[in-house]
Amino acid sequence: MKIVPSICVVALCTVFAWADPVDRFALVSRHDVHIDKFEEFSPLSVGNGKFAFTADVTGLQTFPEAYADGIPLTTMAEWGWHSFPNTNNYKLEDTFVMVDTAGRPVPYDSNQKGPAADYLRANPHQITLGLLGLVLTKADGTKAAQDDIKNIDQQLTLWGGLLSSRFEFDGQPVTVQTCVHPQFDMVAVKIESPLIPQGRIGVSLRFPYAAGTSGRDPADWSAPQKHQTKLQPSAPFQSLFERVMDDKRYYCRAAYSEGAKIDRTDRHEYHFTPAKSSHPFEFNVLFQETPEFGETVSFEQTQLLAAESWEIFWSTGGTIDLSESTDVRWKELERRIVLSQYLTAIQSNQKYPPAETGLTCNSWFGKFHLEMHWWHSVHFALWDRLPMLERSLSWYSDILPAARQIAERQGYKGVRWPKMTSPSGQDSPSGIGPFLIWQQPHPIYFAELVYRQKPTAETLEQYKDIVFETAAFMASFARWDDASESFVLGPPVIPAQENYKYADTYNPTYELCYWYWGLEMAQKWRTRLGLEVEASWQHVLNNFSLLPERDGIYTAIEPEPYTKTSDHPSMLAALGVLPATPLVDAETMKKTAEWVYANWQWADTWGWDYPMLAMTAARVGLPELAIDAFFIESKKNLYWRNGHNYQRENLPLYLPGNGGLLTAVVMMAAGWDGCPDRPAPGFPEKGWVVKFENLNKMP
Repeated sequence: MKIVPSICVVALCTVFAWADPVDRFALVSRHDVHIDKFEEFSPLSVGNGKFAFTADVTGLQTFPEAYADGIPLTTMAEWGWHSFPNTNNYKLEDTFVMVDTAGRPVPYDSNQKGPAADYLRANPHQITLGLLGLVLTKADGTKAAQDDIKNIDQQLTLWGGLLSSRFEFDGQPVTVQTCVHPQFDMVAVKIESPLIPQGRIGVSLRFPYAAGTSGRDPADWSAPQKHQTKLQPSAPFQSLFERVMDDKRYYCRAAYSEGAKIDRTDRHEYHFTPAKSSHPFEFNVLFQETPEFGETVSFEQTQLLAAESWEIFWSTGGTIDLSESTDVRWKELERRIVLSQYLTAIQSNQKYPPAETGLTCNSWFGKFHLEMHWWHSVHFALWDRLPMLERSLSWYSDILPAARQIAERQGYKGVRWPKMTSPSGQDSPSGIGPFLIWQQPHPIYFAELVYRQKPTAETLEQYKDIVFETAAFMASFARWDDASESFVLGPPVIPAQENYKYADTYNPTYELCYWYWGLEMAQKWRTRLGLEVEASWQHVLNNFSLLPERDGIYTAIEPEPYTKTSDHPSMLAALGVLPATPLVDAETMKKTAEWVYANWQWADTWGWDYPMLAMTAARVGLPELAIDAFFIESKKNLYWRNGHNYQRENLPLYLPGNGGLLTAVVMMAAGWDGCPDRPAPGFPEKGWVVKFENLNKMP
């Protein structure tokens, strides 16, 4: 089939000129988080994008057991990777299965069962660096229990990044202020209470081993013999710890008010008791990979720097104010928007793509899933915070050799990006992951977002290898089919909707459109650089498969069972997540969106499916449905008081849901290439007043 390539249009930043600028401080502050009791799914976190500290109602990590069945209390950093010793020398090749691919055997690391797969999936994994808690003693000398914490009044001040925790213990008031340094992996604390001169309050610092499990808590407190904590000589009123955990070595410096006493209370636990004259008592803990520490920073300095950093964050970049709307849902949607900005800012501004639970807990051992990188980070560019996307985009250049190795061993050109991976870029054994392909065009999409804001020769040079190597794989992966006289995708392939068998599946709707868009965009990058169009890529583009449809609705895949109504309704992404291509018909997609909304099993979905439906509905002229999508009643669409998106028991938070929400609302507010010429074209005209600033149109 012959297809004429479409023309890609570059859009500029959209700044709507309201009579009065958005009162950003009022907007953000009305969504400060207030907690008045222990809530296992709503601990509050402070962080700087690459380091996060999650606290209970005391402002520290005093009662982690209260959150054991919810969101755990952790201290995590982007560099906190550890591996158990590989005593059996397991290799990825030990998990290879030869899979028939159009008559030729191709190795996939798809054997997920057995000791080799167990080890390689679990290693490396993220760790908790240490826990910092209060030591509270009653007048009778007994230690505090959870029920002894009364009159809780905790507030997370979003504008300043400050966690203020007030409560009563044994009839005495306690105030704890907690913040994180904007550059260093350091948490700073100030404690005020009459308990200080009574000698009944202190701070504990304790270190766990790595659990190496997939789920909530990355800490193992049951193996003290497997790791070492060495107290090193240090300056007055500082304690320097060297941590040795198999091949992992890192350092921790605790600095505290003059006169404090330090006691080792267990093999990996230390208590710090302030001098009775220390009022308030200040304490900070800095974690890093190197043993050389600079000057200490006081709580006041840290708080000031954190406040300045957060003021810059909220005052610049994009903003959306819904407060003049009459639809009663405006405040909840705005709350989710503001808290999602905060949560992604404190843990997704990393040098690596984030894990699905960021730096809060250990989904899939803390490894990151590259198909989710789009949902984690695209919104940064659209909210005019491009450096927060670019920081992780450079990692793709680092793993080009690893990705090229995957493509080569499977007989393809270019690079095949892994699915579930870690800093090294090695794929993880899985019965599903190695057959996914929708992460492949992502780097092209990211690079194009950068170019739209920085259309320079430098941008083209910086990312051309990522773009061209990705496209080379995509073109060579597409297979010529004699029967249809077109290029097809798969088998073997598993689409974004993962509940199909790889050996029987081909031409998933979303992936077809993404393949077409990605190859066309790569050609455009070639012409921008003064290069000729790549003939082999163009041959694929000109002879690509049509999208599968039945009864006037796009199906998920071409063969039977066509569409299952559980998991991701990924065919919607073909026009919603993606811009229009010659493959997709807007009217057919409109019917598809309406059908999905009415018929899908929403209890069996994921957090980004709701904003995906919203984006599709907006593009096809269904703005009311776009809003309704945000509020579909489903446990997977629940946002806790702290803003986290719940999924299931071992996935109590899910940042792709937050990132997807931010992407959808910016698209609905600022528009997309070719959108209707009206303010907020994706929102209904009735009931919604959308004031926004500094947002970028979506492709």
